[in-house]
Amino acid sequence: MNLFEEIKCYQPLNEQEACDKEQMLWYMAHSENYLLRENKTAHFTASVWTVNKARTKTLMVYHNIYHSWSWIGGHADGIEDLRSVALRELSEETGVKNAVLVSPEIFSLEILTVDGHIKRGAYVPSHLHLNVTYLVEADENEELVVNEAENQAVKWWSFGDALKVSEEPWFVEWVYKKLVERCR
Repeated sequence: MNLFEEIKCYQPLNEQEACDKEQMLWYMAHSENYLLRENKTAHFTASVWTVNKARTKTLMVYHNIYHSWSWIGGHADGIEDLRSVALRELSEETGVKNAVLVSPEIFSLEILTVDGHIKRGAYVPSHLHLNVTYLVEADENEELVVNEAENQAVKWWSFGDALKVSEEPWFVEWVYKKLVERCR
C-alpha cells in the first residue's frame, strides 16, 4: 500500500487528525515533491513516539532548533516508506539501535507549523510538516548517544514529566497528550 492509501485508510482519533488527514490527502493530490524538503510550502516528515516496554516512559531529545524537549523524527527526503525514515531518525538522533515498531500501522497524523530558522548556515523559510507518527518500543537501558548536530540531550521521561518539560504548548496540548492517551 502506498502512502496515499495508508493515510486514506487511517481512522482519525479526533477532529485535529480528521482535518489534518483531509489536508494531507488534498495536498498529495495537488502538489509535487511532497516527499522532498525542496518543497518549501509543505513536505512529509516521520516521527516516532518511543516508549519503554512497560509503556510508562517516552524517549525525547532536547532539540537544537526548537530549544525544547521533543519527540524524535525527521524529513522523508524522497522516501515514501515513512516507517524506515522514523526508525532511521530514532537511531541517528538517540543511538537506539534495537527499537521495534509496535505496529506497522500509522499511530497518529498531524500537520506541524515550522517557523523560519537557520540550518547549517542557510535560512529555511516557514513551512508545514505533514507528519506521520509511529509507535516504537525500545529498551530504556540501551545506551543513548547525543547527536550534537540535531540535539543537546537525550532522555527517558515519565509520560507526566514529558508533558511538563516541553516548551512548545501546542505540541503538548495537541500532540503529546494525544500520544500518551493512545498508549494507555
